[in-house]
Amino acid sequence: MSFMRTVLVIDDNPAVGTALSLLFGLHDITTLTAASPQAGLASLAAHRVDLVIADMNFSADTTSGQEGVGLFRDIRARHPDLPVILLTAWTHLESAVQLVKAGAADYIAKPWDNDRLLAAVENLLELSESVRETARLHLEREQQRARLAQHHDLCGVVYESRAMAAAVELACRVARAEVPVLITGPNGSGKERIAAIVHANSAVRGGPFIAVNCGALPADLIEAELFGAEAGAFTGANRARVGRFESADGGTLFLDEIGNLPLSGQVKLLRVLESGQFEPLGSSRTRTTRVRVISATNAELPQMIRQGVFREDLYYRLNTIEIPLPALSARPADILPLAQHFLGSDLSLSDDARQALLQHGWPGNVRELRNVVERARLLVTGGEVKVADLNLPPPKASGTNEEEGLTRAALEASLRAAGGNVSRAAASLGLSRQALYRRMERLGMRS
Repeated sequence: MSFMRTVLVIDDNPAVGTALSLLFGLHDITTLTAASPQAGLASLAAHRVDLVIADMNFSADTTSGQEGVGLFRDIRARHPDLPVILLTAWTHLESAVQLVKAGAADYIAKPWDNDRLLAAVENLLELSESVRETARLHLEREQQRARLAQHHDLCGVVYESRAMAAAVELACRVARAEVPVLITGPNGSGKERIAAIVHANSAVRGGPFIAVNCGALPADLIEAELFGAEAGAFTGANRARVGRFESADGGTLFLDEIGNLPLSGQVKLLRVLESGQFEPLGSSRTRTTRVRVISATNAELPQMIRQGVFREDLYYRLNTIEIPLPALSARPADILPLAQHFLGSDLSLSDDARQALLQHGWPGNVRELRNVVERARLLVTGGEVKVADLNLPPPKASGTNEEEGLTRAALEASLRAAGGNVSRAAASLGLSRQALYRRMERLGMRS
C-alpha cells in the first residue's frame, strides 16, 4: 500500500488487543491498542487512525453495554467520518444494531471469526482510503481553481469534475488567441458559459458579447439576423435591420447551434471569418467588422459534412480550437455542487434528495437540473429540500434500455475517473461501496 493503514482497538482485555495485532500484522495493518474509552479517545487525538474497533462493554460496565454506547457517541462527535466496528457479546446485540443505524460501520460478535473480521476491516480501510483520496482530489481541484481564478474571470461557473475543469482551463488558455473556438456538447451542458469565459478573458472583453441561437430562428431570417438587411430586402422588411456581426464589432459573437445555419449563410460566414467583410441583405455596400467568433453545436458536424449540409471548409475554419463538454450524466461529480449552487445558501438537500439527484439520468443536462432545483426552491417548506420536493420521475424499471444506458454511462464515467477503484467511484457518487456493487450487478457490469 502507498500509506500506513492503522486500526485502533479499544478493549480492556489485553488478549483481544494482542490477538488482533497479530492478525492484522500479517496483512500489513498497524494496530494501536487502548484499554479504556478514555485511553482510546486520547489515542485518537494523538494519532492518525483509519478505523476503530471498539468493545461494547468494559470492566466497569459488564452487563448493559452503555459505556460502549457512550464511547461510540464520543468518537462520532469528535471524528464523524471515522469508521467504527463494534465488538459485542450477544447480550449487547440490540444496542449494537441501534448503533449501526446511528452510523457504526458494522458489528462483530465475540468470539469473532477471523476471516469475517478481516474482510470487514479490509473493506473499510479501502473505503477510508478512497474517502481520503476524494478529499485530496477535491482540495487539489479547489486550489487549482483558486490559482486559475487569480488570473482569469471564471464567470461564476460551478464545477467539480475533471472534464469541466479541463474545459474551463482550455477556455482560459485560448481566450487570448484571436482564433475561432468551437464548443461541442449536448443541449443544456453549459456551452454558453464556456463561451462567456473565453470572451471575459480575451483581448476584446471590453466589447459586447452577443449570443445568437441559430436553431431558434427561421432559415429565411438567419442571414438577416447575422448580417443585417436593408429596408425592402425581403417581404416584411419595412426598415433597415442592423445585423449581429455589426452589433458585435469590437467584441464577441457567440453562434449557438451553428449546424442550423443554411448553406447560403455558411458561405457568408466563411467570408467574414476570413476577411472580416460582409454585405447586408439587399445592399451592395461592403462592411467590415472585427469580431471574435465562438460557435457551438450539439450536432455531429463531420456527419453533416458527409451528408452535404455543412461546408467542410467552414468546419475547419470554425474548429481552430475545439472545447468538448460531456453530458451531465457523464460527469456526476458536478451534480450536487450545481444543485446546491442553484438552491442557494439558505437551503440544504436531504440525503434522499441527494441520492435522487445522483441517480437521475439528466437528459436535459444542467438546464434540466436548474429547472428542477429552482422549482423545488419555490415549493419547499422548511430549510431542507426532500426528494418529494424535487418532483423527479420515478426511475424506470430495471432492465429498460434507456435507464440502463443513462445509469451505465454515469457509473462508467465515475469508475474511469477513479481509475477503476470501486470505493473511490462510490464516494464520488455519494453511494456506499456495497450499493455501487449492487447497481453494477443489476447492469451486468464487472467490477
